[in-house]
Amino acid sequence: MDGGIFEGVKVLDISQDIAGSFCARLLGDYGADVIKVEPSSGADLRRMGPFFKDDPHPEKSLFFLIANLN
Repeated sequence: MDGGIFEGVKVLDISQDIAGSFCARLLGDYGADVIKVEPSSGADLRRMGPFFKDDPHPEKSLFFLIANLN
């Protein structure tokens, strides 16, 4: 598969929940260009555990990182 069935499609992800983030991830997995926009305080998912090495930090939320791989 070259770039995926959604190659050339642009997606603006302004979601704040797992469903929207995961949907944007799937679209990206199939070739869409996904742009994630978050509030200045960061998405709520960043504060959701589990955290890498049990260190509760917005940049270490495994839940956020898996849902937002793109």
